[in-house]
Amino acid sequence: MKKLFYIPAVLAFAVFAACGPSAAEKRAKEVADSTKVADSIAAVQAVEAAKAQAAADSIAAAAEVAAKAQAAADSIAAAEAAAKTKGGKKK
Repeated sequence: MKKLFYIPAVLAFAVFAACGPSAAEKRAKEVADSTKVADSIAAVQAVEAAKAQAAADSIAAAAEVAAKAQAAADSIAAAEAAAKTKGGKKK
């Protein structure tokens, strides 16, 4: 009776062992995994590049605003100086 139990058990083990992936399937899975990793790395690099570009754009916009504010301040100062000069000549 024990022999009758062992024979199907050994056959079942052999069937499960034979059902594993072949070498070609394993290689295809490795290639797919490598491609997935490369795509993930590229996506992260693209996000980082976009963040860096956004930061650079923000800095450039802030510098432009500061330049406009400085130009306005310079214009006001020049107008005040001109007004003082005109006012001083009339008196």
